[in-house]
Amino acid sequence: MSKDRKQVAIRMRKEGKTYSEICNELTIAKSTLSLWLRAVELSKPQEQRITEKRTQAAARGGKARHDTRIKEIEYSNIAGIESIGKLTPRELWLIGIALHWAEGSKQNERSLSAGIVFSNSDYRMVQVFLLWLGLFKVLDEDIIFELYVHASRKEEIELFKGWWSERLAVPIENLSRIYLKQGNPQTRRTNTEDLYHGLIRIKVKKSTAMNRNIQGLIHGIATQLGSGVIGNTSAFEAEDSRIVP
Repeated sequence: MSKDRKQVAIRMRKEGKTYSEICNELTIAKSTLSLWLRAVELSKPQEQRITEKRTQAAARGGKARHDTRIKEIEYSNIAGIESIGKLTPRELWLIGIALHWAEGSKQNERSLSAGIVFSNSDYRMVQVFLLWLGLFKVLDEDIIFELYVHASRKEEIELFKGWWSERLAVPIENLSRIYLKQGNPQTRRTNTEDLYHGLIRIKVKKSTAMNRNIQGLIHGIATQLGSGVIGNTSAFEAEDSRIVP
């Protein structure tokens, strides 16, 4: 019986069947099959079929992993919404300070007159930053939008303007300041196709004093966390002058 199955395995291999196909059909271990087939030579068409089968199997496996990750992301998004719940104004206030700390303009001894400037290509982060500016009573007419686009995508500027206008809920004419960025040919960029919509830079007019206040708040966060003190403060609820631009 074993000898018969070996001959069947050899015949199937010469037909271009893969090890997995043969093992599944004959119900044998791959280690046994490897011993049976070690002397079997394949023609070029047979080798090509096996290679094609392996490629197809790899593609199926890749798609399955991709689909699984998509489902995991969807589950994480739902769980994240439930876990975060409704944000309070104070929580938004702190989030905005942290965003400005990470992505906004800084004041230091060499740049004491820097106003509020914030840049990012993630529209969600820009949305949050605009909401945060609202807590400081910044007027719409005092917000300047600049759109930075790679020179290689300049033909798509109008599409990008419409995309940002829709997501930020601002008139498209507010996105008239366009700047072209010259790409570095030695830099490999992955965000250059459908996911790319340029970068938005937000500037707030006459915001030097506001930026100075923000730097103080950043210092406060760093100091409190550095000292290990975590607690509530009434500064936000009392509309303390330290947080009013």
